Amino acid sequence: MKMRFLENFVDLFYPRICPACGMSLMYGEKVICTECLIHLPKSNYHNFEDNPVAKVFWGRVQLGFATAFYVFEKGSKYQKLIHKMKYKGQKEIGTELGKMFGEDLKKTGFQSVDNIIPVPLHLKKLKKRGFNQAELIANGLGDSMNKPIDIQSLTRIVANPTQTRKNRIERWQNVSGIFEVKNPENMHNKHILLVDDVLTTGSTLEACVNAFSEIPGIKVSIAVLAYAL
Repeated sequence: MKMRFLENFVDLFYPRICPACGMSLMYGEKVICTECLIHLPKSNYHNFEDNPVAKVFWGRVQLGFATAFYVFEKGSKYQKLIHKMKYKGQKEIGTELGKMFGEDLKKTGFQSVDNIIPVPLHLKKLKKRGFNQAELIANGLGDSMNKPIDIQSLTRIVANPTQTRKNRIERWQNVSGIFEVKNPENMHNKHILLVDDVLTTGSTLEACVNAFSEIPGIKVSIAVLAYAL
């Protein structure tokens, strides 16, 4: 009761607003209001091995598991959330959605991963933005799944141009060979989970998987927050 009173008192001066709809958060709601969470388009892909995310990579790279938490449509509330996370610095969105995502994944084969690796940004972009949105999501996943986050083993060695407005072939050419694995001997016989925010053509994640391809016994799975239809 005391905590509720304190939270309500603070909200009088610093109201907590849902980034998806702009309404005030009620007591007990975290980051995103219950109404918006109910209507966000969950995919439930983690329950199906041959899901649309897995099919993106068929014939391209070998994966353990692949899934997305949501499906992404332009103009949706989910797009608002991603925009505010990436470009308005509302980092708590990524962490909170990652935690919820992890609650689903830990009930599946994804729980067998040894560590979680967010798709890295190049140092120049990281300095400009101030954070890596994939790392925020990975942190949330790690909290729920009780798995370590590895931000050292995979690095982006080329500051490639933005993928926006590029077709599939151009996107693949844009990311080919831009990732490097440090100390690959530490990854032998590991099951790693690559994490990113949005999957479109899959070219960036394909390049990440290829960077690990020569490591003996490695198994790579993929989890993205949303799949763009």
